[in-house]
Amino acid sequence: MTVQEVEDQIVEEFSIFDDWMDRYNYLIELSKDLPIIDEREKTEQNVIQGCQSRVWVNAEFKDGKVVFTADSDAIITKGIIALLIRVLSGRTPQEILSNELTFIDKIGLKENLSPTRANGLLAMIKQMKLFALAFQAKGE
Repeated sequence: MTVQEVEDQIVEEFSIFDDWMDRYNYLIELSKDLPIIDEREKTEQNVIQGCQSRVWVNAEFKDGKVVFTADSDAIITKGIIALLIRVLSGRTPQEILSNELTFIDKIGLKENLSPTRANGLLAMIKQMKLFALAFQAKGE
């Protein structure tokens, strides 16, 4: 499935819900699908700076693809990172770097988060793209 197909799927899933309370509940459900980071990877180096809650993201480079795992101490944040991982994990560094993550605006995610959570969302995306950039640089 392409990045765009996954994003379209997410937009379709969120379109089922009429209000944001239902969408928050869905985010909480999605958090259960999060590929959990190994406890040994819950280090300060893997903490996302700029999030109000604690979020750890780890990336490994396997067979030319970036594979993400993560965890958070906040359930909604866990759902948000689960969405990002669903779209970006298992992709080449170039796919990650060239993707604009249009589903975020299409489902209204950023504008329905508190300012600190919205900043955290941007920080998560930035860190995931930095991992991809580092793996791309190593590969060249």
